Amino acid sequence: MPVQLTPIDRAKYAAARRAVDLVEDGMKVGLGTGSTAAWMVRTLAERARDEGLRLTCVPTSARTGDLGRELGLKIVSLEEAGWLDLTIDGTDEFDADLTLIKGGGGAHLMEKIVATASDRMVVITDASKEVKTLGNFPLPVEVIPFGWQASRMLIEELLNAMDVMGTSARLRMNGERPFVTDQGNHILDLALGRIGNPRQLSLALNQVPGVVENGLFIDICDAVVIGYGDGRVEMRDIASGTVEHERIVFEEPDNIFKDL
Repeated sequence: MPVQLTPIDRAKYAAARRAVDLVEDGMKVGLGTGSTAAWMVRTLAERARDEGLRLTCVPTSARTGDLGRELGLKIVSLEEAGWLDLTIDGTDEFDADLTLIKGGGGAHLMEKIVATASDRMVVITDASKEVKTLGNFPLPVEVIPFGWQASRMLIEELLNAMDVMGTSARLRMNGERPFVTDQGNHILDLALGRIGNPRQLSLALNQVPGVVENGLFIDICDAVVIGYGDGRVEMRDIASGTVEHERIVFEEPDNIFKDL
């Protein structure tokens, strides 16, 4: 393990290593988006190469697809793959029920579609993402560009009736221009502070005209793998109620770190 990696990077790598062990030969695998998911894609590609695994992979963003192809993974669309065996992705926040906030990377629409088209979704993360109550991380809401200002006003009005602490919705920017998702949409980031009823909020947001999808993942995640900087990993499976503890042995630098 290169000395320049931070403890957070080491934690992400440990979680990714453990989650990739769940992948079996012949599987169809959904590949998440974000910094933690990038570790997973690199680790999965290394394992597929070393063990000769035959995998079919569906990315949740253009950049994840590009990375997978660069590393030699077979990348196809969800339409080509059909139903998936497993999706591995990161998260921005998660609680004890494995309800998530995702979308910090702007890919939560595709991430939610891919995750729900899988037999199982496993989230990889570090311990800093676990919260007692969701909402400290801004909740992303994807909206179509047409009339996005009207959608924002409707959302802010809606939030006044929700069990949240804040009601502001800010257009995500990319420099001086609005951020644009892979589907050509914009994102409103909701500064809520606390989300008392995620299910109610998710249902209400998706009824607002112009809203495509929000970043709350409810009853989608099956297990979470939490990595620590010293190589420890904790895997919680919500279906079985089991908690497993392991330690990942950090190896000497190899190809997956060459451009970091």
